[in-house]
Amino acid sequence: MNPMSTTEPNLLNRPFVLPNGIELRNRLAKAAMSEALGTYDNHVTPKLVELYRRWATSGIGLLFTGNVMIDRRALGEPGNIVIEDESDLPILKQWANTATEEGASLWVQLNHPGKQSPKGLNKQNLSPSAIPFRQDMAAFFDTPSEATSAEIEDIIQRFGRSAAICKKAGFGGVQIHGAHGYLISQFLSPHQNQRTDQWGGSPDNRRRFVMAVYEEIRRQVGPSYPVGIKLNSADFQKGGFTEEESMATIQALSEAGIDLIEISGGTYEAPAMSGIVGQTPKTSTANREAYFLSFAEQVRAKVKTPLMVTGGFRTYAGMNTALHSGALDIVGLARLLAIDPDAPKKLLDGRDCDEQVTPVSTGIKAIDKMGIMEILWYSRQLKRMSEGRDPKPNESPLWAFLASLVKSVWGTNQTRKMRM
Repeated sequence: MNPMSTTEPNLLNRPFVLPNGIELRNRLAKAAMSEALGTYDNHVTPKLVELYRRWATSGIGLLFTGNVMIDRRALGEPGNIVIEDESDLPILKQWANTATEEGASLWVQLNHPGKQSPKGLNKQNLSPSAIPFRQDMAAFFDTPSEATSAEIEDIIQRFGRSAAICKKAGFGGVQIHGAHGYLISQFLSPHQNQRTDQWGGSPDNRRRFVMAVYEEIRRQVGPSYPVGIKLNSADFQKGGFTEEESMATIQALSEAGIDLIEISGGTYEAPAMSGIVGQTPKTSTANREAYFLSFAEQVRAKVKTPLMVTGGFRTYAGMNTALHSGALDIVGLARLLAIDPDAPKKLLDGRDCDEQVTPVSTGIKAIDKMGIMEILWYSRQLKRMSEGRDPKPNESPLWAFLASLVKSVWGTNQTRKMRM
């Protein structure tokens, strides 16, 4: 059979049942993307309700929010949503219901940025160890402070508390953000985590933090509420988190009872999640589309937990063939849904989308090397949709960068003023 055959039955539009018995209406998921649509004091806004209504009406089965922070003292960018108490419970319920009413399931991605936060946004950035960013990025990110044991325990409790509020608000589940260089990813990485106490050193010790976060969330939400994780296949950095360590972490989480594992990869310093790690992908990888499909196949051979793969999918045939291979259960889409929010309707009908994801480049090598445009440019498309407008696939990347830079500086200043 042709590896990209379009004659295979369409698995994308078939329901999927999670181990806890909860059914998703199909195998398509919108992966997390940064929205930055909160207020500068980090509250939910009606714009998020509008944005997710737009996606939910597309027929997609599962939606993940962008990274929602668990602590107002630890933001990843201006406009982050923070869930640390019940002050936003009424609009959180509205946000959850906007998807449920359309038949989709909406899960909240919970996150702590660790050191991966723009300079000046937080009074202090915490990380497992005080490791600075590489030299060409140090101007944008402060060197973090090493987290104390008490601070680590507080963060673990906050993950659980935030998850419990999400459950109370009616969200379909929560996802722990353990990838892309944020705090959990930092604890897992031997490059970022050079501690000598119980939270660092051996792979088992570096894994202790993510396991404690999962266990605390499970304790606070109960055994039947869906809890997933987004995890790197690797960091793609010298001395970083490897595929072998990722496999061991996945096996440990699977044994602990996690409901869904999304496989991704990379960090701000090596953004493999966007397909740009400083080299052209192998032809075999490009042909199979998904960046992390080979690793997913290795995982599938060892664990039974449902798997989601995000990154690189371009065509209906590529997605459907990947599902038929059995290496994954859910196809994750992100950037495509920022330029074509109705893409799921076509894919579920067995057709390709009108829009195609292409590299976002300002033409300025120093900026493009960081991969940050893959966040800034797409965030602007989400903002347009949240205001009831259509995305603008031909928007100038350079203009988007300049506009985003102004917004970031303004937003950082406003956020700091509100904390005074």
